[in-house]
Amino acid sequence: MNQAEKLIQLLNLTPHPEGGYFKETYRSDGKINEDSLNNSYSGNRNYSTAIYFLLTSDQFSSFHKIHQDEAWHFYDGVPVKIHMISNNGDYSNVIVGRDFDKGEVPQFVVPGEYWFAAEVIENNSFSLVGCTVSPGFDFNDFKLAKREDLILKFPQHKEIITKFTR
Repeated sequence: MNQAEKLIQLLNLTPHPEGGYFKETYRSDGKINEDSLNNSYSGNRNYSTAIYFLLTSDQFSSFHKIHQDEAWHFYDGVPVKIHMISNNGDYSNVIVGRDFDKGEVPQFVVPGEYWFAAEVIENNSFSLVGCTVSPGFDFNDFKLAKREDLILKFPQHKEIITKFTR
């Protein structure tokens, strides 16, 4: 059993719809009422949620978006590269890891409503990160990109969209 398989078992991770493996580790008891949220939300939301997220080099996290900002925290393995496309079509990326001399950051916040995907940047390896969302995550806030739709919206990013959609 390799280290990624061991972590999947030890942390009781299950497959995530976007790719990779996850487990919710925190969901606040407190809730934000729907009337205190903007109109992109339907229903109440917990104050905050957190997950473990493990990605291996033979898979990727597909382009998706949520309404909330999402903080990524690096824990173990090799760095993970997050690809982002803003609503006005600006592409950017960041590497979340621990080699600060190379410009990696141990924590990064993906802005809400950005399309984003992620990949492990070294072969035969994995990345274990934590993701924290506030207001708390609800699958009603999750939208997985359809390749054709995202390319129609951002044709200038066809190559990266094709690489990180199924």
